[in-house]
Amino acid sequence: MAATLPPPRLLPSGDSAVTVEFSRTIDDDANQRVLALDKALAASPIDGITETVPTYRSLLVHYDPCKIGFDALGDKLLPIAIQPPPPVTKARRWRIPVAYGGEHGIDLEDVAKALSTTPDDIVARHAGGDYKVAMIGFTPGWSYLSGLDKSLHMSRRQSPRLLTPAGTISIGGVQAGIQCLAAPSGWHLLGRTPVRTYQLHRNPTFLTEPGDRVTFFAIDHKSFEELDRAAEAGEIVAEQVNA
Repeated sequence: MAATLPPPRLLPSGDSAVTVEFSRTIDDDANQRVLALDKALAASPIDGITETVPTYRSLLVHYDPCKIGFDALGDKLLPIAIQPPPPVTKARRWRIPVAYGGEHGIDLEDVAKALSTTPDDIVARHAGGDYKVAMIGFTPGWSYLSGLDKSLHMSRRQSPRLLTPAGTISIGGVQAGIQCLAAPSGWHLLGRTPVRTYQLHRNPTFLTEPGDRVTFFAIDHKSFEELDRAAEAGEIVAEQVNA
């Protein structure tokens, strides 16, 4: 019989949600457990649960307190949460085009200087990475990616910007990200992608999901403009490839 894992913490989040916390830090093993629990609950729903929201290190479980209470729900969640995650199955893999530097990546040169290298080297390191979508959050379609090369780990900006462009490709701390909508950000902006990870009237509305794999490839700024027009019209300009 497979060994069980240490139990997560069950934290009340208001009167109709519980946070199932597997770690207090960003951790790929914890994220794997989060996604496994999320999938298990989707496959075998517990009566009373209304929604689940996966994050890097915890799963937020919304429930109807008229159907199930906090303690009863915890008793049902824990036996599932302590089971070892199943082997990772074949994930969807996306190749996402990025126009690096210039007006699309205004922090690229500063990042290169801070890391004592060249902009081309930063692009090569970033585009050479193999990333996993760990969670979606902050704004619709904002894809938080694990797997950033350690040589690119750096503190976030001391002065966050009040507005950064839609499609920004950025790094911050130990994370990489795909920002779909224009929004504030304290991350370092390396480039922009024409890909819409969220588009309200498109099917699918959300392109990336937690557990998907992502790689990037560089395009010139003319290609960006062409692909951006196609994406605005609803075309999925990311490439889905075999894992």
